[in-house]
Amino acid sequence: MTAASEVNEVSEVRTVPAATVGGFRSDATADRAMRRVLGIDGVDRRSSQGAHHAFRISVVVSAVRCIITYVAVPILVPLLSLSGWVAAPVGLALCLFAAVNGVISLRRFWKADHPRRWTYTIFITIVFAILTVATVTELNRIGAAL
Repeated sequence: MTAASEVNEVSEVRTVPAATVGGFRSDATADRAMRRVLGIDGVDRRSSQGAHHAFRISVVVSAVRCIITYVAVPILVPLLSLSGWVAAPVGLALCLFAAVNGVISLRRFWKADHPRRWTYTIFITIVFAILTVATVTELNRIGAAL
């Protein structure tokens, strides 16, 4: 065995976290519960890039929804004499699309065992709360109150 191959073997060992349990960074009760809720049964480190991509899509969709709901609709509705029945379905569709992408990105963060998975979980929970309020508002706009 050469000195170069010994160095490579040592560096490969160091890339694996020291305290992994079942391949995950943590085996804390909260981590296990979250993986169970999300249906995550194994680590896929490659899904980290997909998680970031899905996250960007859900944020862009949320931004587009906000622009449509709070900028375009208040300006265009009076100009085009459109009623809320046009804006509400668009807002609902965008809320649904953003929520689905949020769940996909959340699952990918957890499947990749991303080091910032809890930070993202808190962030996406806040986004889901905002989307829930927006969905209820849109449903009230079309008369389908909950």
